[in-house]
Amino acid sequence: MAQARLPIYYQTLGIPDTLEGRFSILTLHLFAVFRRLKGGGAEATATAQALADRFVADMDTVLREIGVGDLAVPKKVRKLVAGGANLIDGYDRAVAAGGQALETAIADGLPLDEAEARAASAKLIPYVNALLEDLKAQPIEEICAGRIGFPEIPGERGS
Repeated sequence: MAQARLPIYYQTLGIPDTLEGRFSILTLHLFAVFRRLKGGGAEATATAQALADRFVADMDTVLREIGVGDLAVPKKVRKLVAGGANLIDGYDRAVAAGGQALETAIADGLPLDEAEARAASAKLIPYVNALLEDLKAQPIEEICAGRIGFPEIPGERGS
């Protein structure tokens, strides 16, 4: 979650620094980690469930912090979780399809107009592809222990 909160996504890569923009980046990171955990055995399955539970709890906290009424929170959390699951499924299908499908899926999931979303997705896709590759190389035990390495984000340190 900390990786998805880095200012570079919002200040350099064109993602809006809004609840929706941050949700999009968080969901993209969750997708990459869930993809790595898939098929990783019992510990990976338990870690994926714990991560999903943490995501739900975080969404609940965020909604309460921004002033959503107590009675509306569960409904809004369910809607956010369903939306996140749809994005993650779409990203997974896009990776399987290959080509530019993931870049298109990312653009479709961003809370921007079409041209801005395509531009932001084009800036994000090298990082997302590097993240997916880096995660493949990281031992599943390290990921399950919460020790995940992230590649450099385009635009960091003037790149």
